[in-house]
Amino acid sequence: MTDTDAAVADAPACAPLAPSSAQAANSPPSDDPKPGRGAFIKPAALPTQEGPGGLRYDFNLGCRVQLPEGKWTIRLTDLDTGNTLFETTAGKATVNSAKRFYVRFGIEVKDATGTVFTHAFDCRDRDVLVQLPVGTLGDTLGWFPYVARLAETRGCRVTCSMAAPIIPLFRDTYPHIHFVTPEELEGSDRLKTFYATYTLGLFFDDKTNIWQPCDFRLVGLHRTAGYILGVDPTEQPPDLAPDEDPTPPIDGPYVCIAAQSSSQCKYWNNPDGWRQLVQFLRESGYRVICIDQKPVHGSGIVWNHIPYGAEDQTGNRPLAERVRWLRHAAFFIGLSSGLSWLAWAARCKVVMISGFTHPVNEFHTPWRIINWHACNSCWHDPTLRFDHKDFLWCPRHAGTPRQFECTRLITLEHVQRVIRTVPGFPATKPPAPTKSTGRKRK
Repeated sequence: MTDTDAAVADAPACAPLAPSSAQAANSPPSDDPKPGRGAFIKPAALPTQEGPGGLRYDFNLGCRVQLPEGKWTIRLTDLDTGNTLFETTAGKATVNSAKRFYVRFGIEVKDATGTVFTHAFDCRDRDVLVQLPVGTLGDTLGWFPYVARLAETRGCRVTCSMAAPIIPLFRDTYPHIHFVTPEELEGSDRLKTFYATYTLGLFFDDKTNIWQPCDFRLVGLHRTAGYILGVDPTEQPPDLAPDEDPTPPIDGPYVCIAAQSSSQCKYWNNPDGWRQLVQFLRESGYRVICIDQKPVHGSGIVWNHIPYGAEDQTGNRPLAERVRWLRHAAFFIGLSSGLSWLAWAARCKVVMISGFTHPVNEFHTPWRIINWHACNSCWHDPTLRFDHKDFLWCPRHAGTPRQFECTRLITLEHVQRVIRTVPGFPATKPPAPTKSTGRKRK
């Protein structure tokens, strides 16, 4: 037992807890630029479950117990490890565990006569909320399978909050999960019904592991959701809704590519890489279809254009349309970004080019490309805080000739060699070189 495993407020029972060494914050850290609201909806002000004599409890911000007037001894335990997490004597107070990820908490409350209340966490047949941040595609696609696994393994009624454009991909294939947007959830009475709430995110500054049991940079972007939700972290792609039109969008073999991303460190920074690669693919019998959202993207004086020779299918299109393109593609070539995760979810073969992340960060693909001779994997260094606002973030070599060498030194030959191992490649064999007759023309 330590004094950093819970927080007690001897103020009015419904008063919010002030940050302390025991409780770092009442909501997850957020890089959300929207004023007035963080990345996640706050739980109901009062614990949602009723106990005897005015006692209330729930698991919507870790374990919360509201004690009425009296003299109480309260103990919180981890029922799986057998550890006592917190024990104290208090009057009217609110007790809040420090840990906000999945823990099978035990609650015991005593007064002078003995035990008056016990409860063992069990979310079976109860309402559970899982919140996913908006503004990201790859993260949501990587995390959602663990939300579905929570519903399956724990037998709970899951409500999942996510960005509106992504919900149509899942609604029909996961009818037992209730999907909502944060806007629909905020301020609604439904918040008063949840037995437990979990928030999924990349908690860069969670040094005391309040929101995640282990640092996501250690276990991978998608697998962190399994640890937060207390389910098997083995990766599994989600099941996406079937195409409205099951036929290919175009005739003939084609490859989809996505060359754009949200930060320059994610790009393939080989200066002539994409142009030569598109030429190589076309000579191998494929049409090359660019499905990026934007044909041009960048910041300041650095702008990245759609690769020369690729057919332009960019635009703010429905994700279901992108899935159709990917399901019928021979394979997909992309970066450590959202469309690569969408291709994985669509069961498309993925050739991924990335240097700022280690392969543990993403889903497994046999066609993962990284150059171990160059600087790499800075994303996983906890001493190098990723700066979402710095488009040219390169923490080790910014402003030097080595900036972005992690992908600048990934050669065309390296990418070609990996692509040649994709089953079915090439679509057509290149013509054999013409044999010389040995005669010289006059």
